[in-house]
Amino acid sequence: MKKTLALFVVLCIMLCTLVGCTGGKDELRHIVLNEVTRSVFYAPLYAAVSMGFFAEEGIDLEIVTGGGSDKSMTALIAGEADFALMGPETGVYLVNEGNTNHPMIIGQLTKRDGSFLVSRTDTDNFSWEDLRGKSIIGGRVGGMPYMTLMYVLKNNGLTPGEDVEVIDNIQFNLMGGAFEGGTGDYVTLFEPTATQFERNGSGYVVANIGLESGEVPYTTFMTMPDTIKNDKKLVQSFVRAVYRAQLWCKTASDNEIAKAMAPFFPDSDVPTLEIVANSYRETDSWMFTPVMTEDAFTRLQDIMELNGELAARVKFSELVDNSFAEEIIKQIGSGK
Repeated sequence: MKKTLALFVVLCIMLCTLVGCTGGKDELRHIVLNEVTRSVFYAPLYAAVSMGFFAEEGIDLEIVTGGGSDKSMTALIAGEADFALMGPETGVYLVNEGNTNHPMIIGQLTKRDGSFLVSRTDTDNFSWEDLRGKSIIGGRVGGMPYMTLMYVLKNNGLTPGEDVEVIDNIQFNLMGGAFEGGTGDYVTLFEPTATQFERNGSGYVVANIGLESGEVPYTTFMTMPDTIKNDKKLVQSFVRAVYRAQLWCKTASDNEIAKAMAPFFPDSDVPTLEIVANSYRETDSWMFTPVMTEDAFTRLQDIMELNGELAARVKFSELVDNSFAEEIIKQIGSGK
């Protein structure tokens, strides 16, 4: 009898170990987000993970870096990711190609270009005229970094291909390496790479592309229509975690934001992350609400049209679904 009781106790312990002794607590749901690139520009996203906002919403978020909006979109459509963080222009392209089952934008993270113009030579009085006769590594044709750069150049009286050479055959994640290797007189880089280049003497930040181009819905969260239709609770939880992080970043110090991002940037120290966090804050680059406005969407298409990349205007409602964001803001409030 004692042996039987002892065996029963052992089996109970083993069973408890196997189920994790969770005490009835639901396990987190593993979700994959494909981000276009890894950048301090996306600080609220990383804060949402490190501050536990996703976990509190029942989500175990795995972030995979795509290395380009086209790659992030492909991963989303192929079912390799549940959500994607990328430029909204990619969605516009799909709609204009006649794709009826295209992903929808469910939230906006950034509201201007996050790249900086980096020069090989230091200067205290940079002028856009300095680019005349020079070359710039500018990103992929049709991508937002490239299009906003072209927009800025034209607004400053420079004709790409005539007054300045824009190098467009280098992959986004290889631009910094190409510049260090001797290609181009200038390059556009996101943080923390731009600051790291300046710190190690590889280049000098001379201009902020985002301030020059003005506000535009630069980076957005997207998901497939089936997810919106069949998994509303997941989409709601995802957007709520993002919004909570946006509100947190609104009042957090640069040091707090830097520390929250640190796990995602093992090659950058906290002081560097603090500097670039302050830079993006000072330039008002982050959204503090996930809701995209129709005016911002119109400006996006204005820039695409200027670049000759817009086949036809896309209706706001055809690509943007603000319903989750608007409902969550009603629940949580604006944080004012």
